[in-house]
Amino acid sequence: MARKQELEKQAHRTDVETDEFAAFAREDAEDRKVLRVSLWGAVGIHVLLLLINFPALTAQPREVEAKDKKIFVIQTPRFKQQPPPPENPVLLREKRVPMPDPDPDDPEPVRIEDPRPPLELPYDTSIDFVIPDAPPPIDDQPVGPIPVGGDVVAPVKIYAPQPQYTEIARRARIEGIVIVQAIIDKEGNVTNVKVLKSLPMGLGEEAAKAIKNWRFKPATLNGKPVDVYYNLTVNFRLQ
Repeated sequence: MARKQELEKQAHRTDVETDEFAAFAREDAEDRKVLRVSLWGAVGIHVLLLLINFPALTAQPREVEAKDKKIFVIQTPRFKQQPPPPENPVLLREKRVPMPDPDPDDPEPVRIEDPRPPLELPYDTSIDFVIPDAPPPIDDQPVGPIPVGGDVVAPVKIYAPQPQYTEIARRARIEGIVIVQAIIDKEGNVTNVKVLKSLPMGLGEEAAKAIKNWRFKPATLNGKPVDVYYNLTVNFRLQ
């Protein structure tokens, strides 16, 4: 009995599920039908709108464009040809205009003579004009020493002892020249010795010491002895 009731319940449940599935299938079929109808209706409406409004929308800009369009005509400029020059050019001659003579009616300048007589200055013929004597001649000899050159005759060496080699310079075999500037006075003596170019190991000092003992015939200017600056050279050579 229980078995039979259970089978009836299962059969009833199966019938209910079958009815529900059939109802769901019908609703889905109706929805698809409505969607297809709506889709085709929308496509038809859009096609009608395009066929009706598109020519009107496209025609208006073309008319406006046709109205705004302007046509410009470019003309080619034409230049006027210059006439050819004449074969025989006419030369213009200079015309000379004579200068008119001065007006004869112009009055001559009036000369006014000075009525005053010339001024005569009295002078005394007893005054004697005496030309003063010339001042005494100024000695043109220079005061201080001058360089040799021009009218200055160079001094002449009379006595010139050679300097001594220092022992350390001899051992080092130092050779060369020493240049000394000195003043040779009016008596031919050497003073104010100054070494311009020296050698090491005491050779410069030895050269200056020897030159102080040298004697010269003094330099002259216009035949008179003068003090001069003079450069002297001492040569150191080992034999």
